[in-house]
Amino acid sequence: MGGRHLRPFLSVYGHITIDQIMSVDEFPGTNVSVDITSKDTHIGGTGTNIAVMASSLGVPTALCGFVGNDFPESFSEFIRSKGVIMDEFVKQDEYGTAQAMIINDGKKEQRVFFYQGPQGSASSLNNVLKKNASSSRYIHFSTGDPKYYIEIMNAIRNDKKKISFDPAQEIHRMWNKDSFRNALELSDILFCNKYEAASALKYMSANSLSEIDAKMIVCTKGIEGSELYKNGKVVKIPTVPAVRTSDATGAGDAYRAGFYAGMYNKYSTTDSLIIGAAAASFIVEETGALSNIPTLDMVMERADRYLGTL
Repeated sequence: MGGRHLRPFLSVYGHITIDQIMSVDEFPGTNVSVDITSKDTHIGGTGTNIAVMASSLGVPTALCGFVGNDFPESFSEFIRSKGVIMDEFVKQDEYGTAQAMIINDGKKEQRVFFYQGPQGSASSLNNVLKKNASSSRYIHFSTGDPKYYIEIMNAIRNDKKKISFDPAQEIHRMWNKDSFRNALELSDILFCNKYEAASALKYMSANSLSEIDAKMIVCTKGIEGSELYKNGKVVKIPTVPAVRTSDATGAGDAYRAGFYAGMYNKYSTTDSLIIGAAAASFIVEETGALSNIPTLDMVMERADRYLGTL
């Protein structure tokens, strides 16, 4: 369905969603209502966010996933306008498009209610999307059906590819000990945040991320920055400051996209993660994961003072 006819450097799997982002002063208790102080509707989902941001930063990127026939054409056009390769962006009849209801309180804490849609049951659709992944250097698996992703990981795995495993918030419920260990064994990079790390540690019977037998782990920690676990070492990656903080939705996805922009442009792993932190700094400045997409030059200007320091 459109997009540039390029060989992708990066293929991204994850939800393609309609996001409703709302704000309240504080979360209510049980059987108590509070007023919503703001409400916006945006295109979203981990797959969309990472693919659109990476492509906007100049990385040839394919978005591989499913939506319902109710997916707005204006959203499809937006993704296409950012240069994303969309020949494995599939509309199907079985499910409506995934949808997220994201609620932020005055402390910038967040609660999310989510309808999985087709990506959460992709293994039942009898359509294994692996053409772009088969020719990509990096393949990023985020939210969605664990069985489906493990099938693709097994099918495309070779020494010339790097597989990133990024179950995000679904690590707590869509994944279990067996599926998590299986996917991790097939992967080169594990992405998680500090909350998701708790489930990773439980599944791996470990007390710290440094104990997990993985080729590389990246753990983001919000304003505390992030950490790289590789070759028995832990490297602390600094936060790149934003001009202001409005909404953290999609910041982690932008971080990942920035990392791939760094790797595509042949920066080191640590410098690529700094570039990821710089990309994330733009996203938190506006409401919505794709409302403040920077150019690569803008990202590099913010990242510049930190590059080569680790």
